[in-house]
Amino acid sequence: MRRLSANSIKRSRTRGLASLLAVATACAHPSPSAAPSAPGTEPELRIGLSEQSSISLGGDGELIVTDDGNGQLLGSIAVGTRWSVIPDSGGTGVRVVQPDGTVSDPHPGLFAVNVSEGRFAMADGRPYRGRLNVVRAGTRVLLINRVAVENYVASVVGSEMGARRPNEQAAVLAQAIVSRTFALRNRGRWEARGLDAFADTRDQVYGGVASEEPQTLEAARATAGWVLMYDGELIDAFFHSTCGQSTAAVEEVFKSATPKPYLRAVSDAKKGGGYYCDISPRYKWREQWDGAKLRAILSRTLPAVMAVGGDGLQPITNLEITRTTPSGRVGELRIVFAHGDVRVAGPDVRSVLRPSSGSLLSSQAFELTVTRDASGRVSRVVAEGVGSGHGVGFCQWGALGRAQAGQNYQAILSTYFPGTKVAKLY
Repeated sequence: MRRLSANSIKRSRTRGLASLLAVATACAHPSPSAAPSAPGTEPELRIGLSEQSSISLGGDGELIVTDDGNGQLLGSIAVGTRWSVIPDSGGTGVRVVQPDGTVSDPHPGLFAVNVSEGRFAMADGRPYRGRLNVVRAGTRVLLINRVAVENYVASVVGSEMGARRPNEQAAVLAQAIVSRTFALRNRGRWEARGLDAFADTRDQVYGGVASEEPQTLEAARATAGWVLMYDGELIDAFFHSTCGQSTAAVEEVFKSATPKPYLRAVSDAKKGGGYYCDISPRYKWREQWDGAKLRAILSRTLPAVMAVGGDGLQPITNLEITRTTPSGRVGELRIVFAHGDVRVAGPDVRSVLRPSSGSLLSSQAFELTVTRDASGRVSRVVAEGVGSGHGVGFCQWGALGRAQAGQNYQAILSTYFPGTKVAKLY
């Protein structure tokens, strides 16, 4: 597919618009696939950016807008001008509202393609590579970025790792391979929504051009098409912030997960003492609850994972860890009430024993200290733990520590995903 430059458009405006219309028509409603494209072909991903009552298109570059059903040209958004896209209240499509208030006929969806050299397609003030697609989603509109895998990877790695020092580049390269593998392994899993991934923690955090760093662009280029394979298949490339002292086997953390040889517990200990990820600001953590706060939190969280009495939570008389996993994480938490008890499985512990902020508990690796009042009720609970995130697979801070220690990206990846191989997919 030939890319039109701004100069070629200036030389032949009509011919340029015709070519763009052909591109938009050919790309409308592509055939979805959960499998990678054929060798030698870089896939395009459909990334769900946001779902809102309206989307603003336009910015510092000219955009050509087409109907995504038939490729019909709808117009050109000039530099500095913005169009709003809203749901069609009477149907299943969308409408365009121009600056003068003119509202278009309904369309099944819209494509916006940048035609200004050195500029990007912009939505709600944020720049994106590739094309923007707006479709209706219930009573709102869904903004989708259709972007090449390597551009997606550069942004994701920027969001996940940020700017790093030169001696940490091996970790950045490793993250690029992990993020690419994750994206391609999970391609099409949101097919019911017409997406390959969301731009948040449901998949990987993606911020478009704003999240790119020179290092991450270089990492995407240097590892283009490289993925992690096991027995000839793309792996489940789980990653997290900080493992603590050991990563976790996948079955320790996720319900009904099938054990995988490359997703087993791996020690993060250094030979000379300490742990590679102990440089993380999230390496150690502490949370505490008084009796009233603990009871209020459990009243909200326990019903989501098990049946509890509907007439209010009984007084709590104890919390204890009754089982730990091979990697040292909580495998079962027992909560004792005035009459009876419940046992929370390890995979549910982080969502049940939440901090006061309401977020998930930092990790599943912790110890408890329980204080009771004169009546035998729990008056204070302190949890002290290590790590941040689920702990399965690639430890980001551990990778940074290993890179600082001189390990290359191959050594880092083979440690966190034992038995896997790096292969070039395209």
